[in-house]
Amino acid sequence: MKGEIMANLIECVPNFSEGRREDVVKSIVAEIQKVEDVVLLDKEMDPDHNRSVITFAGPPGPVKEAAFAATKRASELIDLNKHTGEHPRMGATDVIPLVPISGITVHDCVGHAEQLGKRIAEELKIPVYLYEEAARREDRRDLAVIRAGQFEGLRDAIETESSRKPDFGEAKIHPTAGATAVGVRMPLIAYNVNLGTTRLPIAKSIAKAVRFRGGGLRFVKALGFEVKERNCVQVSMNLTNYEKTPIFRTFDMVRREAERYGVPVTGSEIVGLVPIEALIDCAEYYLKLENFGAHQILETKLSQLERKGIEEYVDEVASGTPTPGGGSVAALSGVFGVALIGMVCRGTIGKRKFHEYGEELKGVLEKVDRLQKEFLNLVKEDSQAFQEVLVAYKSGDDDKKENSLKRAALVPLEVAEKAVEGMGLAKVVAEIGNPNAITDVGCGVLQLVAAVKGAIYNVRVNLLSLKDEGFKKEKSLRIEEARATMEALSLEIEHIVESRVEG
Repeated sequence: MKGEIMANLIECVPNFSEGRREDVVKSIVAEIQKVEDVVLLDKEMDPDHNRSVITFAGPPGPVKEAAFAATKRASELIDLNKHTGEHPRMGATDVIPLVPISGITVHDCVGHAEQLGKRIAEELKIPVYLYEEAARREDRRDLAVIRAGQFEGLRDAIETESSRKPDFGEAKIHPTAGATAVGVRMPLIAYNVNLGTTRLPIAKSIAKAVRFRGGGLRFVKALGFEVKERNCVQVSMNLTNYEKTPIFRTFDMVRREAERYGVPVTGSEIVGLVPIEALIDCAEYYLKLENFGAHQILETKLSQLERKGIEEYVDEVASGTPTPGGGSVAALSGVFGVALIGMVCRGTIGKRKFHEYGEELKGVLEKVDRLQKEFLNLVKEDSQAFQEVLVAYKSGDDDKKENSLKRAALVPLEVAEKAVEGMGLAKVVAEIGNPNAITDVGCGVLQLVAAVKGAIYNVRVNLLSLKDEGFKKEKSLRIEEARATMEALSLEIEHIVESRVEG
């Protein structure tokens, strides 16, 4: 993907109601692998749950195509009327979660989830429900609510109960493939803890105590299952936010609950993939490591040798082609600006000396990480917008020219306003962040100032050729507001940084 700092990548983790017939799962996987630009990351088959979890990633378009092809193949090979297994299910393709990985936001993923769900319903005649971040109704954020009654219960309820009507498709279940839930979520960890007993009621009691709906941990969903091939029972969990409810906390709670029944924990397992930060958290907790991070992982350092996107991007800027140009580089300045602010946040959070600011800085960090992804997206969007201007001018169509110029003005305007937002967050970090990294805050702010100023140049040049005076006036007011706020914040932050550098 030459010329891009980081591709727009989505991870897709569909769950299929088949974990015993390997030929069926292989056939579904083959459909995914046929799609160009999609990378198969993992495949897990569980015969007890009679369920498979397949993980793949790629740009949004190919990922949606692969997810649709896999759903179509599953609908041809899996008949839920003949399916039995420990895991709840309502569809041959039971769930299709989309996970933003890089260069793309949760909001973007929601749009892709809706497009995928609509296509599945229209072309395959499988009713589709939207869940988690894609949910159109608050009660449908929880997948368990949508899947209540499973395939057999939903078969009648979908036609008779208005609350069970799907988001896409007819209120009629597919006779063999059931219904499918398409959603958007952050990275989820499928984590199971095995118990040294065959008594299923104990596993179910522990699962109830651990899961949020039972009064347990906020970001844990849990069920108790029998694992016949291991002659034991299991607490099977989904950790929906490993940063706020880490693996080690979940494991400890299951172990403590098991001790109440005199039952040992015999082992645990991660199904599918896991973010490295989640394992680092466990290492820090159990080994009592101090200031440990991903930068100390050997494989992290080695992987950096393969990341040459920045060099390619610089070559592209210098190549003499119209894009990427100043607007794209302004957005990149925003990326580096907020990245530095995020670095200082991470270097402050968790330090005993700054304990009182921990929660406030976590809130700042969440916003900074969001801005970083949005800026990355804008690096690409600015180039795309200018290419549309070139195409419009070649067409000679005045309306196309006007519309393309408006978009070419709106993208850098968004860069400027997001950079100002980043400066507001930088001011907070300058005031309470680790003083040992105060100059990094200063450098980050300089990058954000460059982002604002560079973006404003690009807004102004595109406004010049527009005929819509109302649009020009409104956008001119916004850039002047951004400039004024930027100048005020720049002076304030410079004063804070200078004073803390001097001690």
